[in-house]
Amino acid sequence: MRGYLWKRSLFAVVTVFVALTVNFVLFRVLPGDAVTRFSRIPNASPALKHTLEVEFGLDKSLWEQYVLYLQQLCQGNLGVSFTNRQPVLDNLIEAFGNTLPMVTLGTVIAIVLGVSVGVYAAVRRNTVGDHLATGVAVAFYAFPTQFLGMMLLILFAGALPSVGMSDPFAVALSPGEQFVDLMRHMTLPVLTLVLTLYAENALIVRSAMLETLGEDYILTARAKGLTRRKIIWSYALRNAALPTITQVALSLGAVVSGSILVEVIFSWPGIGRALYDAVLQRDYPMLQGGFLAITVTVVVLNYLADLLYFRLDPRVAQ
Repeated sequence: MRGYLWKRSLFAVVTVFVALTVNFVLFRVLPGDAVTRFSRIPNASPALKHTLEVEFGLDKSLWEQYVLYLQQLCQGNLGVSFTNRQPVLDNLIEAFGNTLPMVTLGTVIAIVLGVSVGVYAAVRRNTVGDHLATGVAVAFYAFPTQFLGMMLLILFAGALPSVGMSDPFAVALSPGEQFVDLMRHMTLPVLTLVLTLYAENALIVRSAMLETLGEDYILTARAKGLTRRKIIWSYALRNAALPTITQVALSLGAVVSGSILVEVIFSWPGIGRALYDAVLQRDYPMLQGGFLAITVTVVVLNYLADLLYFRLDPRVAQ
């Protein structure tokens, strides 16, 4: 366990370091910079552009900027946003605070729904229910996130809030009414995430369950007279959970980055919308901090999935 833990930990650290290096270089090889937008204002002089470059540290070489970035990162400083002149860390904390409830609720519902549909389709293999459940899952899996979001926006914009995460006058409401208002605003973004994620979970669970139900130990359990419910939920699903855990770990990290489309469509003030605005403003510190946070989230979730794999499947350590 100790050797496996050290190996996975080292791999996670190296992955994060490579990712932050790529993120740093990527946004600086693109044409233009943060000063380009500000220097286009009327009567902008070359002196103003130079002053802005010095203020933002863009007058230094890429190597000097990279070393400075690593030094600040080791101190927990992600820099200052070019747009609002606020610490990037504070902006990210606020944005993640808005994204987390929506992503968590949508992911939990998608996992429960996907596992339930996948198990049902596997147990009812080649029946009308199996074909219907699988066909619907494949259809939703094929639809792009932005397409589902726009369709829900067109269908339910008149009945449910479709912009932001609260009503402008919600501050005058009671705490209970504010919570209801938040849930109403969260309905369409959460439903978009659920339809996007549940289908993939359902298809993976169905495939894993079909493979597991054909194993010899399942036949042995049936020969012992165990109930069908016991065999499915205690034996088959437990062993079929291994690929599902990997998918859930990957989807949890991907949802944070994939929520960019959902948050832009529904104007949800989360990490996705913050990164979208940062791209438009060429806000390098915000982009670096946001992508670093997403990378760390994905790596940590996969790291935890590897540890859970070790507990569920002893063959991993061999």
